[in-house]
Amino acid sequence: MTQSIDRKQTILEKLDSLTLEQQDDVLNFIEFLQFKVQKQEFKEEEKEAISFYEATKEIAGSLDWGPGDLATNKTYLEQMGKE
Repeated sequence: MTQSIDRKQTILEKLDSLTLEQQDDVLNFIEFLQFKVQKQEFKEEEKEAISFYEATKEIAGSLDWGPGDLATNKTYLEQMGKE
């Protein structure tokens, strides 16, 4: 815990010695590091493979025409093939 406080204090002291422009650069760098972490977390979430159905189940069957799941309605599929 004290190492963390010491580190923060050292950073703040060094930050105070910089010009405003340099402080802006430091802020931009911190924001870049935060963005980089968020991007890595997003990529890790993307890696989890899911089925097409899982990816679209919230909107499955939301169209006005036809039954919600054509794979379970063989009669409807047969009628569509005859048209």
